[in-house]
Amino acid sequence: MIIGIVKETKEYENRVALSPEVVKLIRKKGFDVVVESGAGEKSYFSNQDYEAAGATIGTSKEALGADLVLKVNLATPQEIALMKEGAAYISYMYAYQHPEVVAAFNAKRISSFSMDAVPRISRAQKMDALSSQANLAGYKAVLLGANYLGKIFPLLMTASGTITPARVLIFGAGVAGLQAIATAKRLGAVVECTDVRPETKEQVESLGGRYLSVEGAEGVKTEGGYAREVSAEYLEKQQQLIREKIKDADLVITTALVMGKKSPILVTEDMVKSMKAGSVIVDMAVESGGNCAISEKNATVVKHGVTLVGESNLPSLLPVNASQLYATNISTLAFHLIGETGISLDLEDEITKGVLITHQGELVHAFTKQILSQ
Repeated sequence: MIIGIVKETKEYENRVALSPEVVKLIRKKGFDVVVESGAGEKSYFSNQDYEAAGATIGTSKEALGADLVLKVNLATPQEIALMKEGAAYISYMYAYQHPEVVAAFNAKRISSFSMDAVPRISRAQKMDALSSQANLAGYKAVLLGANYLGKIFPLLMTASGTITPARVLIFGAGVAGLQAIATAKRLGAVVECTDVRPETKEQVESLGGRYLSVEGAEGVKTEGGYAREVSAEYLEKQQQLIREKIKDADLVITTALVMGKKSPILVTEDMVKSMKAGSVIVDMAVESGGNCAISEKNATVVKHGVTLVGESNLPSLLPVNASQLYATNISTLAFHLIGETGISLDLEDEITKGVLITHQGELVHAFTKQILSQ
């Protein structure tokens, strides 16, 4: 069986699907690996590194012609056209946003699997790329915020006077938010956090953050650990809390996502206007519409005296570690799916059923079907 790795073509992407270290593990299991020339350059992995690990360096066409193609981002129609009939494919897909790609996979009877659909169960933890990448993103968001902020984070007592610690306000206590709390606390900031899930209070406080509770949390619906729906009443109460707290914040980091929907607006333009001059907002949800009404995707701008950071791919700014972790995630999923003679699917297995998007010319993923039928 041949596994193909191609160079990522999406703008602002520096990651690669497999690191040389993981290629070495794959080769030990008896599989061949073809890596498109230069695929790892932006992650600081050279062709020579891959060759030393046992891979063959080839063209894009050769890598796409493999039995199993691994990527970070969704394949383009041009790439799918070069793939083998009946091949297998794994990457982040967010298939519910790309019906045309689903159709292209079905036309070639390609079995496609999505890294963003890995179920959050204990058996699948090593495959959970959303968590591994969000962890890095939360860390990087704080460093970016600190870089643009015109003051230091920690309390500093000097002969010239005392500098009070920076105040950091974080929206969302998922993996990214919790890592942001931990990083900001290590740098010495006073950290507050709000989340629609009241069960995150203990996690926030265990990291030294202060949990900001919103009355009416019973209006929140979650599924698999993700927020799925928030009542209008809850959103109004949350916004009232935000309006009170955001005026004192030096750095605001927003991480709120709703699976299958546009990110909720948590910070309005009026709220930005109420913030102190020189404050910073890092909008980690900018890729899916943004939590701040006036942040701009892939741009850092100053509006109303506040710096708005809109990096859409924060893990890509740490490409070495991001690629290493992603390689472990995607290879673990691949090994789960591969039998002795190739891809061998147990369609009743919770992990396989959760990640399988298209198979034998059909869209089989329940959530994707539900969204695309609306």
